[in-house]
Amino acid sequence: MTALTPELLAALALFAFVSSITPGPNNTMLMASGANFGFRASIPHLMGVSGGFFILVVAVGLGLGGLFSAYPELHDILSVAGGLYLLWLAWKIATSKGMTTSGGSGKPQTFLQAAAFQWVNPKAWAMALGAVTAYAPREHYVANILVVSLIFMAINLPCVMSWTGFGVGLRRFLDKPAVLRGFNIAMALLLVVSLIPLALELIGA
Repeated sequence: MTALTPELLAALALFAFVSSITPGPNNTMLMASGANFGFRASIPHLMGVSGGFFILVVAVGLGLGGLFSAYPELHDILSVAGGLYLLWLAWKIATSKGMTTSGGSGKPQTFLQAAAFQWVNPKAWAMALGAVTAYAPREHYVANILVVSLIFMAINLPCVMSWTGFGVGLRRFLDKPAVLRGFNIAMALLLVVSLIPLALELIGA
């Protein structure tokens, strides 16, 4: 039993769709993975994104968000760690050897790697905190958290699949090493650009 009204569920679904389909670290990396490794090889990565985010929303709803409210410095430490990790991922993408069908030596992220990444992904934290604080009524709170998490995962999965598929669609245009290298550098730069709001927040803090 939950306290989620049809109106609240509709608003939650819209929030989940908009936040899941818009560009961010996960979608950028999945598009790069689809372009470099293909859709099938990227399935563990995209499943890890949705599964890891589901766990993150549940954890935030069950008290982790309150811990960061009580100790803001912990959130800052996590944000810095996430930013550094994203920079490392940007470097890995920029220096990728190429598509697997062309003899590339890189590997897509595993399920566990993608799931663990959600815990240091600034956008994922913003989405999780927004979902919990705005769409989970206090009445029947635990049930509401589970419903919010499941709805978010159900909407997030096809969104991240579409970004992976978009990357796969680009493979035929990226069969030349120079073109693929330019694409990977562009994806790496997008990851770096996605860190600007985080950097401004930390500087302002």
